[in-house]
Amino acid sequence: MTHARVPDTLWFTRCPVPTATGVAADRGWLAGEFAADGIAVRSLQDAEPGADRATHFTHALPGLFREGGNVPALWARSRGERTRLIGLTWIEERQAVLVAPGSPVRGAAALRGLRLAVPRHSVPIDFWRAMALRGFEGVLASAGYGLADAVLVDVPADGHEGQWAAELDALRRGEVDAVYVKGALAVEAARRAGAEVAVELDELPDPAHRVNNGTPRPLTVHQDLLDEHPDLVARFLAVLLRAADWAAGEPDEVARILGAETGAGAEGVAGAYRPGTHRTLHPDLSETRLDLLARQEEALRAHGFLAGAVDVRAWADPEPLRRARLLAAADSSATSATSTGAPEPHAGRPRSGSRNRAVREPTP
Repeated sequence: MTHARVPDTLWFTRCPVPTATGVAADRGWLAGEFAADGIAVRSLQDAEPGADRATHFTHALPGLFREGGNVPALWARSRGERTRLIGLTWIEERQAVLVAPGSPVRGAAALRGLRLAVPRHSVPIDFWRAMALRGFEGVLASAGYGLADAVLVDVPADGHEGQWAAELDALRRGEVDAVYVKGALAVEAARRAGAEVAVELDELPDPAHRVNNGTPRPLTVHQDLLDEHPDLVARFLAVLLRAADWAAGEPDEVARILGAETGAGAEGVAGAYRPGTHRTLHPDLSETRLDLLARQEEALRAHGFLAGAVDVRAWADPEPLRRARLLAAADSSATSATSTGAPEPHAGRPRSGSRNRAVREPTP
């Protein structure tokens, strides 16, 4: 029997949002897990040499783990990339519809008939456009309307610096009536623009109206790595479970990590993430989350973002997470049995710096 050669390097990538991957990278636990095997673990953003940063979107690198937005993940799968879905998180990351200062528009129903900003970027997968469409779609649906009940205004976004800059400029010039934004940097951008909140999507009671690029957020791996080294995949996931467990008891540290991951200040982080976010980093493949991702797939396909249909349940493989949970439970039991009050393993490892940061170019 021929065994596949153990890879020299495992790669990971994540978006600048709350992720167990980001926490594990900050703690140095991913590198520590595989050091004895002679396997380097590197952030895709440390891409010189050995990897193409574009694979954050295409997932064409066989040794890559990705925890990020579902639009690129579904797009890559729809184009035939051999990825597998091995986990999903649901983290409420502030989504809002903004209007100009002094606008009387408030509430989902008030968007009917308004001019809604829909950005357009010259990129292979325009997830920014997808997010705006899905954000407005969810808000309007919560009031019994659809996108056809509003006026969609294309906003060319190439050449603008900063997230949401093109849409907020269009709002300032009076070319649109409302803009969709999300995340920590959006909180800061809205403050700078003086924009006012018309709708807080996080307050919509039905989670189906909050489905977007990051809700739910997939964790994917290449089929080749899973086929050839399922043990490595399970161990990687077990580290993420450990990181999520640790994060659940460290809200201040998670806030610090989020500041580094998002590039936002304390105000942006506090405004974007609800209290308790540090307890929501555990991935699963629950029926509820799979159903919500299937809704997202259907909507993205209807809007023309996908090359073909993606059967979400066929894409999902629960076995790696099952094995990871067993490993994590065994590790926890062993740690409890031998605990002597010694420092936490790997606690002295250097924290992530510029070589280990989340993607900084526009990412989901």
